[in-house]
Amino acid sequence: MSSKLVILDRDGVINYDSDEFVKSPDEWLPIEGSIEAIARLSAAGFDVAVATNQSGVGRKLIDLPILEAIHNKMVRVVREAGGDITRIVYCPHHPDDGCDCRKPGIGLFQRLSRQLGVPVQGVPMIGDSERDIAAARAIEGRPILVLTGNGRSAARALEASGELPEVFDDLSAAVSFLIAEEQGR
Repeated sequence: MSSKLVILDRDGVINYDSDEFVKSPDEWLPIEGSIEAIARLSAAGFDVAVATNQSGVGRKLIDLPILEAIHNKMVRVVREAGGDITRIVYCPHHPDDGCDCRKPGIGLFQRLSRQLGVPVQGVPMIGDSERDIAAARAIEGRPILVLTGNGRSAARALEASGELPEVFDDLSAAVSFLIAEEQGR
């Protein structure tokens, strides 16, 4: 484990999101440039983790073996591109379950911190929704919004509230910035 960690949301950041939920490996389609961006992070010495709400499980739209198959496909595609995903954590609960792991709660980030043995305060946390940004702020991470997925509507809402974080067009642009920033240190 390197001392550099980046935490990504999944749907809308790495792969295309769907109002009908991503319910199979065939429906999991990477956003252009996202897989290569993860590979670039890995090559630059960053560990990449994914923290994702997956309420499709709690809604009984997919089961855990299918979710694992989707994640296995994502990891395989990233590895084929020369990258690595260190850890994936997810919240399988329905939004009404009241769990502490569903973002904007911080349970997923706390789980990553425990599993990886590193603090997550100050860690770049890249998402496409207001709840991603709220969770990053709540755990004192470094919130970064991408404009893919739900990012454009989230940017409008966050700007209206005066709480717009760092914003990039997509994961590739955010990664380019983080790598350049790290190399400038």
